[in-house]
Amino acid sequence: MALIKVETLVLSGVRPVVTEAVTRGAARALGDLGFASLLEVRLPNGRRADVMALGARGEIAICEVKSSIEDFRADQKWGDYLPYCDAYYFAVAPEFPQDVLPDEPGLIVADGFGGAVVRPAGTSPLAPARRKALTLAFARLAALRAGQT
Repeated sequence: MALIKVETLVLSGVRPVVTEAVTRGAARALGDLGFASLLEVRLPNGRRADVMALGARGEIAICEVKSSIEDFRADQKWGDYLPYCDAYYFAVAPEFPQDVLPDEPGLIVADGFGGAVVRPAGTSPLAPARRKALTLAFARLAALRAGQT
């Protein structure tokens, strides 16, 4: 019984570290592509984007971080993000089994230092009114976070 508890603690302690590293690397990879990123962004449908990024021409990308195969299998809501971005990516660690991921989204492989786009995201342009609303919400959130001490 004690072994199960220790194993559970070890596994639960590793996942947040992987998630944080992949999130940081994915945001840096998007930055290399000219995007400005915010982490943990609540969308109008109640979902939370791990990384939401705004490009120089107003394009919006969302990146969902998957820290493990179990995380991916337990969370099949990725389609709920598509109406709120022009481009959608999964971000995973280098050791993640990429063959289990769907082919449609883009793919970023990342660690705590950076990342690389392994598969570009297809684009599906947002309607102008939705783009404006999301861009204003993104700017407001960025300003509120910048004002926090």
